[in-house]
Amino acid sequence: MYEKLFNLEGRTALVTGASRGIGRAIARGLAEAGADVVLAARNEKDLELVVDDMRGTVSGRVEFYRVDMSDRASVDELVKTVLRDFGKVDILVNNAGVNYPQTLLETTDSNWDAMIEINLTSQMRLTRAFVPSMVANGWGRVVYVSSILAFASNHARGIYSATKAGLVGMMRAQTLELGPAGVTVNCLAPGPVLTDMPMSLLSDEEKKKFSDRTALKRWGEVGDMVGPVLMLASDAGAFVSGEVIIADGGLLCRTFGD
Repeated sequence: MYEKLFNLEGRTALVTGASRGIGRAIARGLAEAGADVVLAARNEKDLELVVDDMRGTVSGRVEFYRVDMSDRASVDELVKTVLRDFGKVDILVNNAGVNYPQTLLETTDSNWDAMIEINLTSQMRLTRAFVPSMVANGWGRVVYVSSILAFASNHARGIYSATKAGLVGMMRAQTLELGPAGVTVNCLAPGPVLTDMPMSLLSDEEKKKFSDRTALKRWGEVGDMVGPVLMLASDAGAFVSGEVIIADGGLLCRTFGD
């Protein structure tokens, strides 16, 4: 009765920020579940390597398109090309994001504008563009990749936290708007995950502090993020909407340090 809950055959998925890290793992997970998958990111060479690695090992179609999420014309071109080549998007995983750490007093208008554009505005614009095909088909899944920094923050992460909290608020409004049409909207909020972004921004001491504060006493792997997204993207999550799946190894369960 339930053996096909996670089966995505016949579905088309688009994953942004898919050339590495969490986005790359999610794209492969969706493809292995049977979906046709479109990978989008800024680095074309990285995308080509990822897609070459996937083709022949999954049953569905796999394609990639270069996009600069900071450039609205580039985002619009992505929408136009994907709809031309695939006709629809059933599953949209808004994963692309950047983090330029600055304290409040250091915050520049240019950094603020850049992070708002990539982490929030571009994601709204992609969703706005692809939702009509979901509504027309009576089925759709939108997943925003937020962060536990939407609920707690850290030194010099004010802009990043603002954008990730913004995704949660936007997601909840869209849930109410799109639910009657059979479209679910949710967020994944990763905690400390071994990707290029935190590894390049944190000191060794900070990295150890993060792992020590989780209940599982480790950093997450990118593969740990695939299962929650598969649930949200498939019929397994048909009655889950307006929710934030926190995948942080139990980090937010703690109040004060031991």
